[in-house]
Amino acid sequence: MSRPSLTYPLNIATSLMATALRTGMGIITSPAVHQPAQLLELYEFEGCPHCRLVREVLTELDLDAQIYPCPKGGERYRAKVLEMGGKTQFPYFVDPNTSSAMYESADIIKYLFTTYGSGSVPVQWKLLELQRFGSTLASIPRMGQGISVRPSRKPEQALELYSFESSPFARPVRDVLCELELPYVLHSVGRSRGSDWVPPMFRDALSVTSEPGTRNRQRLFERAGRISIPYLVDPNTGSEMAESADIVAYLNTTYSQS
Repeated sequence: MSRPSLTYPLNIATSLMATALRTGMGIITSPAVHQPAQLLELYEFEGCPHCRLVREVLTELDLDAQIYPCPKGGERYRAKVLEMGGKTQFPYFVDPNTSSAMYESADIIKYLFTTYGSGSVPVQWKLLELQRFGSTLASIPRMGQGISVRPSRKPEQALELYSFESSPFARPVRDVLCELELPYVLHSVGRSRGSDWVPPMFRDALSVTSEPGTRNRQRLFERAGRISIPYLVDPNTGSEMAESADIVAYLNTTYSQS
């Protein structure tokens, strides 16, 4: 568990509450018109409501990003943000494709839609104060998960996580990645087709087969033989796994020093 005081069922229950409070944001994807050649970079921490908004847009645009977790008390990447931008404020976004860098979720969201989307910001994202309020509400059930640092061993290579922002099962995994300051490549796998909404166990039981509708879902299917979110790849150990509880246990066993 990312915090000993939370049992895993409670962890998932509060994550489901956070997803419900976001009323469908960070789930459905409409792939970006333009895909960046180089990975976008996001310095953030999981429990930050402003960072959540940016991650929701990454899901919506089907954009991947290199995530550098910056939990409170963390020392690995916070100093780098201060060096690059002049202050430790989050989220902090870097696009090596255009040499752009910026703070402020509103500016980042506008940039993502205008640079990689259709060129205009969708109506729901123009109502940013409402989105900020909803994201802040969604943080309450998580009771401080994904905010504060825990001692850990730094991996030589970044991990990889197939996830979409409002997945209640992916969120506990991202909490642990953040708390342990483990850098990872976020592969966005939002839902784009009706069949994507069928849970893996039911797809298997009913023998439901459907060609994945997005590039990352196709890659995950080719890699794992099924679409199950979250899915973790650790190039440091050669380990790959689905199932949220297993991934959380693996991360704590392999990298936690607390």
